[in-house]
Amino acid sequence: MNRRTRASRSTLQAVADVAGVSAMTVSNVVNGSGRVGKETRERVLAAIHSLGYVPNLAARRLVGARATRLGLICPSTNGVFINSAIAAVAMEAAEAGLQLMIRRLEDPSRASAEGAAEDLVRSGADALLLIPPFAERLSGSERLARLNVAVAAMATASALPDMATVRIDNTAAARALTARLISQGHTLIGLIAGPPDHSDSLARQAGHRAALRAFGLAHDPDLVVEGAFTFETGRAAAERLLDRAPRPSAIVAANDDMAAGALWAAHQRGLSLPDDLAVAGFDDTLLATRVWPALTTIRQPVAAMAREALQLMTQELGGAPRQRDVVLEFTLVERASA
Repeated sequence: MNRRTRASRSTLQAVADVAGVSAMTVSNVVNGSGRVGKETRERVLAAIHSLGYVPNLAARRLVGARATRLGLICPSTNGVFINSAIAAVAMEAAEAGLQLMIRRLEDPSRASAEGAAEDLVRSGADALLLIPPFAERLSGSERLARLNVAVAAMATASALPDMATVRIDNTAAARALTARLISQGHTLIGLIAGPPDHSDSLARQAGHRAALRAFGLAHDPDLVVEGAFTFETGRAAAERLLDRAPRPSAIVAANDDMAAGALWAAHQRGLSLPDDLAVAGFDDTLLATRVWPALTTIRQPVAAMAREALQLMTQELGGAPRQRDVVLEFTLVERASA
C-alpha cells in the first residue's frame, strides 16, 4: 500500500490500535483535552505520524462550535517586512474573529515547512497562511495536499497552482524603480539582490534587467551582488559595489533592510546622498522613513494583502470556489534618497 492510500484510510481507531491506547485517548491528544501522560502522548503522536492521520477538522469545528483557527507559517527572521506582514495578519485575523496560531521557522526547507503545516493542522488549524519563502517551498507538496485544508499565501512572486495567492507584480515594480533611476541620469546602477532561492528576489532581478534593456543599457553581472534581505548583508554588498572602479552612481536594493545597509556604507565613506550616490529600496516598511535620507522605495500594500488572503480562505472554508491569484497595485514612493 502506498503512502497516500495508507493516509487516506487512517482513522482515529487505527491510531489507537497502533499506539495501544483507547480511541478516547487519541481524541484527547488530538484535541489537547483531558489528562494524558507524556509517554502515552508521545506514543500517540508517533502513531499519528507513521499513519499520516489527519483529524476531520470540519467535523471538529461543528461539534465544538469554536472559532475558525488560522495557522500562519513564517520565517524566524527579524526582517522589517516579515514582521509587518505578521502584524497585519494578526490585526486582520482579530477583526475577522479568527484564532491565530503562529509557527516561526529557522529552517526554511520544505521538510521543515511540511512538518509545521502538519503540526498546525493536528493542533486545530482549519486553514493555513504562508509568508515568504514558504509558499514556494510548499507548492507541489504531497504532504500539504493530504492535509486537505484551505491554503493561501501572501507576497509571493507569482501565482501558484495549488494555493490562493495575493501579491504585487514584483517584476513590474522593480522595472519601474530602476527606470526612475535611469530617468534621473544614472547609467551605472548597482543591484543588491536577495537570495537566489527566493522567487521574489529573482522576479525583482528580472525587472531590473528589463529596465536596463528598455533604455539600451547593458547588464553587467559585476554590478549585481547577492544579499540575504538583512541590513548586514546589504552593507557588505554595498561596500563591494562602492569598491568598484568606476563605482556606480546609484544602488537599488531588493528590500529596505539592505537599502538601509547601503546608506550606512555610503555615510561611512563620506558620500553625499543622493548627490554622490542614490539609493532605493523595496517594500516601504517603517524603516524607509527612519533612515536618513528617507528611502525611495516600492510600497507593497501589506494590510490589504493580509485582508484579501484571509477573505479568500474564509470563502473557501464556506464552500466557495478558490480564487487562485489576486494581484494588487504597488506604489513607487519617491523620497530623498534617490
